[in-house]
Amino acid sequence: MINIGRINQLEVIKEADFGWFLDGEDYGSILLSKKHAPADIAIGDTVDVFIYFDADNQVVATTDTPIAQVGEWGLMKVEGINSVGAFASWGIKEKDLLIPFSEQRGRLSEGQTILVYVYTDKASGRIVGTTKFNKLLDKTPARYQRNEQVELLIAERSDLGYKAS
Repeated sequence: MINIGRINQLEVIKEADFGWFLDGEDYGSILLSKKHAPADIAIGDTVDVFIYFDADNQVVATTDTPIAQVGEWGLMKVEGINSVGAFASWGIKEKDLLIPFSEQRGRLSEGQTILVYVYTDKASGRIVGTTKFNKLLDKTPARYQRNEQVELLIAERSDLGYKAS
């Protein structure tokens, strides 16, 4: 099954002048443009590609590796702001990640580096980001043992110290 917003292993099924078509299963053929294809690619090869929606809402593939995939956190730089939200650079050259105003803890500014969680918006099906990390935290009380090693993600600085999840 193809996972939009994640790296997938797909088979090359057809060559065209402008790129290669990959077997996208239920999504049909997915284009991998020549500029993103490995130099030695051939029909029958399996390639690791990130799958996302382009500006025309078409499913496309790239060999670019995102800073964070759907379900992951990443530190990203805000590249611009328009009437719908902020756009952060997430490692995909042709597409910045939208962080809608409704998903911002506070108004973001161009050039700012922020912690972003990448998810699929249920209403639109689009890949977007959020900086509202509190709603994503597991509220289940932890059962740690003394001196047990844990992993933390520092989310922001506060007057009392740092917020971590």
